Amino acid sequence: MNYRLDIQYDGSRYGGWQRQKDTDNTIQGKIEDVLTKMLGTEVQIQGAGRTDAGVHAKGQVANFHADCEKSCEEICQYLNEYLPEDIEISKVSEAEERFHSRLNAKEKVYQYRIVSGIHKNVFERKYQCPLHETLDVNAMQEAAKYLEGTHDFKSFCSNKKMKKSSVRTIYSIEIVDLTQEIVITYTGNGFLYNMVRILTGTLIEVGRGRRKPEEMKGILEGCDRKEAGFTAPARGLTLLEVRY
Repeated sequence: MNYRLDIQYDGSRYGGWQRQKDTDNTIQGKIEDVLTKMLGTEVQIQGAGRTDAGVHAKGQVANFHADCEKSCEEICQYLNEYLPEDIEISKVSEAEERFHSRLNAKEKVYQYRIVSGIHKNVFERKYQCPLHETLDVNAMQEAAKYLEGTHDFKSFCSNKKMKKSSVRTIYSIEIVDLTQEIVITYTGNGFLYNMVRILTGTLIEVGRGRRKPEEMKGILEGCDRKEAGFTAPARGLTLLEVRY
């Protein structure tokens, strides 16, 4: 049976989604450990997105194959009983045999939150970038238009050894000024390593007046990480949704 997991997590204290050899403190690792305990055999899950250390998710999706006598509701209950309190399985459901959470994903939606006011919200502090600056949102919106569409986003990727195509399509970048907070929502068919955070850092530099909106075209054409802005902190980023 192929099972789909809908997952949410606070990534603050984890080394990212993907299981790693040098630490057991990853989201994937925690879920696989509980599933392995439940089934009595090693289980590997496939995640839709490999979120970085410190990045959060409200709508992560994963899948795994297993023979299990428990119902989907019982699997969900078991997982949530033994997982840490900052990881929650929202739903377990049966998926088509060939369903793959990453390969079948059509769109992913990420959101980045920036504190622009002088005060922080202590209850939201782990999910916002504490910039505390006034940014030119209109300039950021103008710059975002250059980044929408299908482009080679190599300049916005931290993986220097990447051999696969770095061409991706961003369907929309919405930037909303909420007075004390700026929210940037990215919707695309996929994102490279650190891509959303580098896009955000570059847009922040536009908002600070250090770059002009029209410079985005040259950054894309340069295909060089050094052309783009800084990598925004992980804490402000959340994977909102994966669409199939």
